[in-house]
Amino acid sequence: GDGNPRESSPFINNTDDNKGNLYDGKNMALFEEEMDSNPMVSSLLSKLANYTNLTQGVREHEEADEDEGAKKQTVKSPQMGTFIGVYLPCLQNILGVILFLRMTWIVGTAGILESFIIVSMCCSCTMLTAISMSAIATNGVVPAGGSYYMISRSLGPEFGGAVGLCFYLGTTFAGAMYILGTIEILLTYMVPSAAIFKAEEKAQEADALLNNMRVYGTCCLTLMSLVVFVGVKYVNFILFYFILFYFILFYFILFYFILFYFIYFYFLFCSFVLSRVCLLGNRTLQNHGFDKCMKTEIIDNVTVTTKLWSLFCKGPELNASCNEYFSLNNVTEIQGIPGLTSGVISENMWGSYGPAGMLVEKAVPSVRASDASQDKHLPYVLNDITAFFTLLVGIYFPSVTGIMAGSNRSGDLRDAQRSIPIGTILAIATTTVIYLSCVVLFGACIEGVLLRDKFGDSVKGNLVIGTLSWPSPWVIVIGSFFSCCGAGLQSLTGAPRLLQAIARDGIVPFLEVFGHGKANGEPTWALLLTAVICESGILIASLDAVAPILSMFFLMCYLFVNLACALQTLLRTPNWRPRFKYYHWALSFLGMSLCLALMFISSWYYALVAMLIAGCIYKYIEYRGAEKEWGDGIRGLSLNAARYALIRLEEAPPHTKNWRKGTSKTVAELSVKHPRLLSFTTQLKAGKGLTIVGSVLEGTFLSRDTDAKRAEQSIKSAMAAEKTKGFCHVVVSSNLRDGFSHLIQSAGLGGMKHNSVLMAWPTNWRQSNDPHSWRNFIETVQETTAAHQALLVAKNVDSFPHQERLAEGTIDVWWIVHDGGLLMLLPFLLQQHKVWRKCKMRIFTVAQLDDNSIQMKKDLQMFLYHLRLNAEVEVVEMHDSDISAFTYEKTLVMEQRSQMLKQMQLSRTEREREVMLHDTRSVYNSIVLKEYAVTVFAFSVFINRVHMTWTKDKFCTERNRNREPSANMAVRDLFSMKPNQSNVRCMHTAIKLNEVVVNKSQGAHLVLLNMPGPPKNRGGDENCILTLTELTLMKTDGLNRVLLVRGGGREVITIYS
Repeated sequence: GDGNPRESSPFINNTDDNKGNLYDGKNMALFEEEMDSNPMVSSLLSKLANYTNLTQGVREHEEADEDEGAKKQTVKSPQMGTFIGVYLPCLQNILGVILFLRMTWIVGTAGILESFIIVSMCCSCTMLTAISMSAIATNGVVPAGGSYYMISRSLGPEFGGAVGLCFYLGTTFAGAMYILGTIEILLTYMVPSAAIFKAEEKAQEADALLNNMRVYGTCCLTLMSLVVFVGVKYVNFILFYFILFYFILFYFILFYFILFYFIYFYFLFCSFVLSRVCLLGNRTLQNHGFDKCMKTEIIDNVTVTTKLWSLFCKGPELNASCNEYFSLNNVTEIQGIPGLTSGVISENMWGSYGPAGMLVEKAVPSVRASDASQDKHLPYVLNDITAFFTLLVGIYFPSVTGIMAGSNRSGDLRDAQRSIPIGTILAIATTTVIYLSCVVLFGACIEGVLLRDKFGDSVKGNLVIGTLSWPSPWVIVIGSFFSCCGAGLQSLTGAPRLLQAIARDGIVPFLEVFGHGKANGEPTWALLLTAVICESGILIASLDAVAPILSMFFLMCYLFVNLACALQTLLRTPNWRPRFKYYHWALSFLGMSLCLALMFISSWYYALVAMLIAGCIYKYIEYRGAEKEWGDGIRGLSLNAARYALIRLEEAPPHTKNWRKGTSKTVAELSVKHPRLLSFTTQLKAGKGLTIVGSVLEGTFLSRDTDAKRAEQSIKSAMAAEKTKGFCHVVVSSNLRDGFSHLIQSAGLGGMKHNSVLMAWPTNWRQSNDPHSWRNFIETVQETTAAHQALLVAKNVDSFPHQERLAEGTIDVWWIVHDGGLLMLLPFLLQQHKVWRKCKMRIFTVAQLDDNSIQMKKDLQMFLYHLRLNAEVEVVEMHDSDISAFTYEKTLVMEQRSQMLKQMQLSRTEREREVMLHDTRSVYNSIVLKEYAVTVFAFSVFINRVHMTWTKDKFCTERNRNREPSANMAVRDLFSMKPNQSNVRCMHTAIKLNEVVVNKSQGAHLVLLNMPGPPKNRGGDENCILTLTELTLMKTDGLNRVLLVRGGGREVITIYS
């Protein structure tokens, strides 16, 4: 219900009460200081093994309510496979009311060719949408909410809320359509005598049917709403039997399709028994009031009239006055289903559209009557609505919806990322074959007049598709009835939960009341609103009028699913890593265009209304809705657009006409020391993302403004040579330390700010007497940590590849502690670039004495599977071992060197103070002759800096008194000091890690390791600072290309879509 999925809870910043005992021992002492925020991988994997992202559903809530006071119920792991969990639900949702009640009429009205086009367009639309949906659904876990979750997290809260509400309305109107289909089957084919409103004349039959649909539809909606209100488990209980009837029905349909192909004699038998159609001239007659298709018959050598005669004549006498057309034409009886070899396929090839009230006629000669005014009152089969191609598209499209039934059940699937694409696409392929087969076989085997008879009046009121069934049409009728009931219950169950998910996200303030429900989670208020909206569809009372409405909402939802997939593919965001690989942005754009075309083909005014509703919701959420950050594609698109525009502005100076007041920030040095660092930046972002190249010049800007401009041009030339797109930022500062700090804090503009810092490892720092060579580096590490920015340090950066493609090899990741997932994301980003494309990723992690290395490997493989990362996994065991004498010696040398540098630094500081005192007294004597006030200001500033007012003699005496004893003491301490135990343990960690890393990754193209955190003591203790530098260098000693990685304290990789 909250805006963000629980991304961080299982990964980072865990605060377990017993966490302390997880990290005891000497092997991981190097990372002890950051264990509070960055857990060990073994600890993380143990938490993830027991972690589920799926909240308990309504069924669990209800079962828990029944067992009050009992033990907490254990949630069973999902066990549904592809066939049961995805394929059959999609099949059951796609094959529905339109197939049974309207398919034959569509084929008869549009003809085989146009019906084939209609089915092909709609099925192509859903197939392309299924491909896009499979990519989104396999790009992480899709929790409750289904399509709404996918769209909102891909396109943002505004689009997500607008399309989510449209999808909710579509699902609600689908419930109305299924209920209307249920009542139509009940009153037309099952119990016609149950009608409350009866027509006294034939012209009033349509109005009577609509009123009956409204009354019975309202009763059916009330009953279904009560069932849903009672609980989902009762709905599932009822649906089980409905689906059972449905599959019996599906079996019979499949059985008869086989007969269509192979057993033509069966259809001949059926046509004689069940499907005789009576024609008067070329007009189709309603076969309700007569049993014999003849005007007269001979009984005992006496010619008598039949019941058909009494329908057209004023009396049963042979000389009675009859209808003119009845008198001029003969009555014939034809086979309604003559079979494949009858040749009716040529007659049914083309459409037969017409206005409401048009007679359904066969293409045979007949004698026309002079007066046709009374035809509508006679028992002819008539068109009940005006039919045209675009109307049939809108009526048919709901028969291909339901493709998201599998993704909505992702929490119940054993392997959702595998089952959803396979099951959904196979279901669509199966139903596409069934629908196209229906078009061809219906048109090739059934008479056109029977196909255009929507309600089966010419075959004694039987369902046209039911005339195929054996032993009785009731097989298909009953199956269709339960199928429509089940689909209606599913819609009334799913729509309130969709509305509840939108309301709980809090993006539409006025809908928040619908996020509440019963104690067990049932969306009571959402169900009430759903029933009210569904009732408005039932009051329309016509399935043909409701179908185009829900077509608009479903098409809009599918349109945005395709848009989301295309946008994410083109932006190439790091989190876009679908396991389903058979997608392309061009297919998504084709699906989006097809959805938009079908919307306007079906009904241009309905399409405009649906788009207006979505637009109003979008603007409302934009101005009044709660702000949510879901990492959506629209935000990524804005970032890419801003980056592209800024780069275009830097290509040439602005023209006079385009001058605007503003500021410009660049980055460079007088020369680029490590050009391969720029190449690595380009490879790392694979042409995307924001790059700011920063450099610092020592001095003042007034004195070095020319140098700054030359530095900017130099760095731009280097960026062009390395094909690095981005910006440069040169800072002139009094010292490098402050300049780096300014860059870290102020680089970037608005939302386009950097989140990572890439720098080279300081070379030759051991041989340098200047302490700034390592102090600047360490303090940069501290400041990036304080700024919550990631830090990447490239060691031996000059050996990194330029533009040459690397041969097959590996990128090795040594994942010791989890600090946001950056270690695993970086190899994936590198693999997107042509230089590293052939490299495979290997992930190593460390198991200690108490860890189950086999289980760790299984858990890590599963974790990587959910992250959609392909990598080899290896768990390296590092058991506690005694600390060697070599480790003590290395630690002692490190601390002695640190102490010596500290003494050298103190001596150097004293010499600098002496020089500064002498120079300041000279400045004072020269300036005082010019202006007294100025000299006082200068001297006051100096006093604040030096904190002394001594004379030169007094300063020298004090310096000599303090220096000599302290120097002697320092020398004695160097030979008698003992290594710090914490440093010894850290050195032990570094040496052990170096051994296993060099052993496993000596031949890797690149090695990525966790960088130890900076010491928490920031008071300038050089011993602590040098400890970090020494240990980090020791850990990577003997490796060629190394990238030390330190996360910024937030998750950069997620299992969610």
